Amino acid sequence: MKIKGFIKNTFIEYPGKIAAMIFLPNCNFRCSFCFNPELIKDSEKIRDIDENEVFDFLEKQKKWLDGLVISGGEPLLYKDLPEFIKKIKKMGFLVRIYTNGTNPEMLKQLIDNKLVDSIAMDIKAPLTEESYETVTNVKDMVESVKKSISLIMNSGIDYEFRMTVVSSLHSDEDVEEVAKYVKDAKLFVLQKFLPENALDKELRKLKMQSDGEMERLANIARQHVKNVTWR
Repeated sequence: MKIKGFIKNTFIEYPGKIAAMIFLPNCNFRCSFCFNPELIKDSEKIRDIDENEVFDFLEKQKKWLDGLVISGGEPLLYKDLPEFIKKIKKMGFLVRIYTNGTNPEMLKQLIDNKLVDSIAMDIKAPLTEESYETVTNVKDMVESVKKSISLIMNSGIDYEFRMTVVSSLHSDEDVEEVAKYVKDAKLFVLQKFLPENALDKELRKLKMQSDGEMERLANIARQHVKNVTWR
């Protein structure tokens, strides 16, 4: 497994758990507001982390860690991901996956084989081809994203849907449309846009939303989803 980042302890990326976290490079989206652009454009410049380094650390920290979070990039691009996770599960750890939902086939494999305990899926825009292409700069992905949403909601496992809100890209109506689509979700999370490292340098000029603005947007979403929060 090609690993480009490794956080040995996090208390926030797997809610209610103490976890380690790894970052896999590459993504099939080109979102202008991406906050990990180095994993998308210049990942070859980042040193590879040997997966055995991760395994060795987890083995030594079994008493203190609950699980491993696998982020990216887009982790579900990797065909060897299931085999990697099997090794983690054999060690007794929970596994949480971050995904953009564009590979429902891989997602189904992970769910069916009980290789994932928690999923955080990003929804980039209202679920129309036009909206998704505008935000991700990639065509013909919406049907795959919809399939992933359905898989996750019917999986019986822990999950959350997330939407990063960018003032220049998303309107109040966009937030509401996404909330309507996931109206029966366990949890819908709105995320502040982090401008300082955005892929599009023009977006770095924007300001992060205030807490008050995020609460206003969350109230819009709460008209359709029972459990809405923001971070």
